[in-house]
Amino acid sequence: MKGRVLIIDDEAEIRRNLTVGLTQEDYSVASCPDGISAIHALNTAREKGIAYDYLIIDIFMPDIDGLKILKVIKNQYPDLPVLVITGFGDDRLKFTALSENNTGYLDKPFKIADLVKALKELSPGTTGTERPVPGGIDEEVTGKSVSAYLTIRITDVDRSMKIFSDLYSMDGVESCEAVRGEFDIIILAQASTQEEIQALFHRIAAMDGIEIASMSEVERPKLDRDVDEFINIYSKAVKQKELDNVSKKPGTTSYIIVDIDKEAIQQIFTTVFFIDEVIFCDVIDDGRKLVGMITNQGVMGRTPKIIEKLNQIDGVLRVRETKVIKLLEY
Repeated sequence: MKGRVLIIDDEAEIRRNLTVGLTQEDYSVASCPDGISAIHALNTAREKGIAYDYLIIDIFMPDIDGLKILKVIKNQYPDLPVLVITGFGDDRLKFTALSENNTGYLDKPFKIADLVKALKELSPGTTGTERPVPGGIDEEVTGKSVSAYLTIRITDVDRSMKIFSDLYSMDGVESCEAVRGEFDIIILAQASTQEEIQALFHRIAAMDGIEIASMSEVERPKLDRDVDEFINIYSKAVKQKELDNVSKKPGTTSYIIVDIDKEAIQQIFTTVFFIDEVIFCDVIDDGRKLVGMITNQGVMGRTPKIIEKLNQIDGVLRVRETKVIKLLEY
């Protein structure tokens, strides 16, 4: 046998053709239709003591972009030979794919002989059977903090800037954004305990000139272990850098509040989390809502397309957008 191959492609016919073709070439082949099933396949194989020698992955898939899966897999298995395939590639995608270690690139359509040749050009490697050192967020650290979102309406318009400034500089306020929409300010509060969050809530509620529209504690999304680990690794490797740089991005940013079917939270949260324009995404209200920030990165008319994309996700019931107004320079 020439090696074990995992194929990730959302088109059933392509998976079938590649499986048959590579099997005839003396490879052992498994296939997955999307990113989440591939994450499970890799972890299940490792737990059974089975290693993959090659990964073949399409770029465009329904849940997680192939390049994002590639980044996490390379974080866990840096020497694994990966062949990126696509029927809609361009020079930018090719450059991004090839920038990863031991990664090849092949445009569709191609013949099995071309596929085998591309695999042979990669250096030998494997996923191995040992569990990789976790690259995600330290749970001991994240477990020590409690976060909550507060939405606020200003009732004394003449004191708007003073109210915003006081809230912005208040201890326990992680972020404070002025917005346009059904409320005027969104606050992300953070503390060591729920009691401290409640104390901050009462301190803000006692201020003159405002009313609190809602307060929702941030919850840990209920995800499978493998998917949770995958998201934590990606958060540390990519998303946190995006969040740190959001104020430097051109264009506007908006908060989104997404009402969802809580029974489909894993699929919805994962899909939303990996949309490029979504800077961060949190779960609130017992898994019935997501709150996050999106950016249009300076492209006119982009935000409505993002909202349209969100509305098309199965299990999403309603999407509300409220644009951020930059009142202070950070």
